Amino acid sequence: MKILIVTDAWLPQVNGVVRTLQALRGVLETRGHEVLVVSPDRFRSLPCPSYPEIRLGLASASVVGRLISSFDPDAIHIATEGPLGVAARAWCLRRGLSFTTAYHTQFPEYLAKRTKLPPELFWKYIHWFHRPSRAVLTATPSVAELLRAHGLYRTRLWGRGVDLDCFHPDAPPCAAFEAAARPIQLYVGRVSVEKNIEAFLESGHPGSKIVVGDGPARDLLMRRYPEVGFPGALHGPALAAAYAGADVLVFPSMTDTYGLVMIEALACGTPVAAYPVIGPRDILTDDVGATDRDLARATALALGKDRRSCAAYGRTFSWQRSADQFEHALVSVRSGDEAGQGAVAA
Repeated sequence: MKILIVTDAWLPQVNGVVRTLQALRGVLETRGHEVLVVSPDRFRSLPCPSYPEIRLGLASASVVGRLISSFDPDAIHIATEGPLGVAARAWCLRRGLSFTTAYHTQFPEYLAKRTKLPPELFWKYIHWFHRPSRAVLTATPSVAELLRAHGLYRTRLWGRGVDLDCFHPDAPPCAAFEAAARPIQLYVGRVSVEKNIEAFLESGHPGSKIVVGDGPARDLLMRRYPEVGFPGALHGPALAAAYAGADVLVFPSMTDTYGLVMIEALACGTPVAAYPVIGPRDILTDDVGATDRDLARATALALGKDRRSCAAYGRTFSWQRSADQFEHALVSVRSGDEAGQGAVAA
């Protein structure tokens, strides 16, 4: 099958959307599918306001449409709601081509936090963008429920996976943690305002706090919390070592739709503490983590979880299963039938 994916999020960005699409493409290609990713690196781009490392691809619907037409895909997936997603959406609607979309990021909440405007103002755009989609792919049932509450009913579940060759309980612990006071409480992810990192740094549980990642708020937080470790962004074995060496991963975000870092930490045997919101409440069970409106209490409860149970649970998340769900959700560009179920020959 020829699968075209349009995304405004791509390398050199490092975030959950990019990592998910990279892993997905890898699995799809090993299965014999031909995958074309239409991303900002193909076009002239501008830095996103307040997120300069994110480039916004500047391309008209006709320019994106020429790529679509020359590739002649069997299925089209529009992964993001940015300029390239809008251009691909417009082309597909003009040509009567069916497509799927995905809701990766709670932009209404992010934008509301940044602009102080009500989220419902931004939900109008989300509804407009996704309404023509034959299926909106969501990472969890809670996200699907959220979309239904805003009038988007055609949803399909598309879960996430873990690179189990990299993230596992036998990963050697991070040597830099050896001198740190226990318990070591770890945050991993983008260091920006919408991630609610200050709630983690202000939580009162004793021990050491480590923030792994980079972003626009890093310098400010380093000055404000000099006692906290800020090693920067880590990847691959170095990130696995950080997970394995920590006593608990603290996930303070209240606006993420999933949180890949939670299942990566669990695969390394590290329990997770979080708020009882979308993402954590879909992923965490009482055996592997804890959620509470008091993050310090959630941390204390999570620290009592069995690391072997965490690792066993983390191993249940695979990119193969994620790719299965993605394939089954695809639709034929011309008939709208389920491409992944045989409507289009692989």
